Amino acid sequence: MRGLSRRMDQCRIGHYMTDMSLPSGFLDELRNRSSLGRIAGRKVSWDTRKSNHGKGDLWAPCPFHQEKTASFHVDDRKGFYYCFGCHAKGDIFSFVRESENVGFMEAVEIVARDAGMEMPARDPGQKQQSDRRAKLAEVMEQALRFYRMQLSTAAAAEARAYLARRGLDGAAIERWEIGFAPAGWQALRDHLAGSGIPEEMLLEAGLTRPGRQDSRSYDTFRNRILFPIRDAGGRAIAFGGRAMDPQDKAKYLNSPETPLFDKGRSLYNHGPARAAAGQGAPLIVAEGYMDVIALSEAGFPAVVAPLGTAITESQLQLLWRMAPEPVIALDGDTAGLRAAMRLVDLALPLLEAGQSLRFALLPEGLDPDDLLRTQGPGAMQAALEGAVPMVRLLWQRETEGRVFDSPERRAALDKALRARIATIRDASIRAHYGAEIRNLRHELFAPPRSTRSRGRWPRIPTAASATPGLKASPLVRAGEQDHEQMREAVILASAIVTPQVVPEFESGFEAMACRDPYHAALREIILDHHDGDDGDALRKKITERLGASALENLMSLRHVAISPCLRAPGDPELARMILREELGKILARRGLDAEIAEAEEEMGGLADEALTWRLREAAEARNRALHSPHEDRIEYDTGENGALISREERGALEALLKEISFSKPPR
Repeated sequence: MRGLSRRMDQCRIGHYMTDMSLPSGFLDELRNRSSLGRIAGRKVSWDTRKSNHGKGDLWAPCPFHQEKTASFHVDDRKGFYYCFGCHAKGDIFSFVRESENVGFMEAVEIVARDAGMEMPARDPGQKQQSDRRAKLAEVMEQALRFYRMQLSTAAAAEARAYLARRGLDGAAIERWEIGFAPAGWQALRDHLAGSGIPEEMLLEAGLTRPGRQDSRSYDTFRNRILFPIRDAGGRAIAFGGRAMDPQDKAKYLNSPETPLFDKGRSLYNHGPARAAAGQGAPLIVAEGYMDVIALSEAGFPAVVAPLGTAITESQLQLLWRMAPEPVIALDGDTAGLRAAMRLVDLALPLLEAGQSLRFALLPEGLDPDDLLRTQGPGAMQAALEGAVPMVRLLWQRETEGRVFDSPERRAALDKALRARIATIRDASIRAHYGAEIRNLRHELFAPPRSTRSRGRWPRIPTAASATPGLKASPLVRAGEQDHEQMREAVILASAIVTPQVVPEFESGFEAMACRDPYHAALREIILDHHDGDDGDALRKKITERLGASALENLMSLRHVAISPCLRAPGDPELARMILREELGKILARRGLDAEIAEAEEEMGGLADEALTWRLREAAEARNRALHSPHEDRIEYDTGENGALISREERGALEALLKEISFSKPPR
């Protein structure tokens, strides 16, 4: 379901805003004279067993999501629909908006045409402007007919040969209305002047340019293959021209800005792509006219291109109105990658839940047209399916080709990424970006291990997965108790009551596994809290995001409640000691986990002296990290520095040392 609930809200807002420009009662009359059942019946097949046409009670499989059962219900008398599967709902205008992928006023016009009603006239000023644009659009259509005829002349032989080399046959040329502008300076001007079109209209439409001083105007396009640019409603509003002369200063040239054409608010192939995206085809954004044509001809109909410039914010909003997650398919070269990066910066502040971009970066040196001609539609489909989310491209820009072999370089990376993520306005998306960046950062900086997966150390093997020699080990039984989660709780609680020390331990916080989603959410809030001296603000933020009981649940945990940090909140030295101790123990345990997993992998079921010695050394190291001079009287207590100690954990390690009899190092 393509963000339907979000778009339904937009529909209601758009209804209110645009309704204000229509005469009072017009929409009510249009609803009374229209039939939602008739309009929807063009998109669905009514279930004859469930439907009662006489009562206007109609049922069908939903047109908005894939299903086989008839869960889509239309009450034709009241003029409303509802799907019991995807919960889509609305009136006749919202149905047309969603099914045709159009705006509200366009939906009103479609319903009005179906009902035989004329749209009301606007105020005189608006009507005059509308009439002027309609005349300009007719001039553009006449120019298009001229250019299309010119493509069949002898002068266009080279242009036809070029199109044939690009794989376009006569039928494709007709479908895309491709034309040719002859080399003469005034060929179009003279042709249209002979039809009675005044020179000022040719200038206003951007078809000619004014001459110097008192000289006559001349054609904008000369010796170029022309691609007509139509708006979402199908009107010809501009042209894009590809030069046939290799010495021409501009390989591609678009019409200038006119009352019809704003290139920053227009897209090539907008209308057909919008209709295809509305039927579920993935929306693709390519770079040029030939890419769009090649993709559409190869079976990817929902494809558009910006018009000679980088994608603008207005164009981005047009894309999101067509599909919640367009795929940007850019050329696999440096320029294509730069364009992708500029688009990432533009899109970050505008992201919403379910509204983003994905990037299909093609093989170096290939654009979509090249890829289709050399490797076929399957290769293009694979590139689209492998499109990466924005966060991966953001990470690639900041890390590719760089070395982070010093704390200063790593700090510079952190600073750059934080600055980018800070531009995201949506707090939830900003938090998810932060979490993903931390995972990627851990993958980059964690020690290379054959058993490491997504930057996390493997856990101690369980009795079900351990090798026969290790199944009975108390270490395995201890591994089944995840004390790391308890240590995380102490760390998080210590940070909440003494937040000013968090910046000193940021890398340690990022390294925590936080398998518990609650812990992960707390960590994100703590790391996003920039005012370390304001603990009240941090606690308020936690309560707002996680609920009123969030802090109480954490602080009441037995192993958290006995931590000295909670008895002396705000003491930075005590907090530093506890965080150093607890984070150190987490890392020590992960080191042992990795050693055991690596040894088990190499052992292949047979323990030799060298591998057993490695286990003993790792266990001793972990035992030293966990040691406390005070023997605890309860299961979880604190040592001199307030660190959490587990007697079960310590006992398991001592039993392991007794179990392993080898003590000499490997030969």
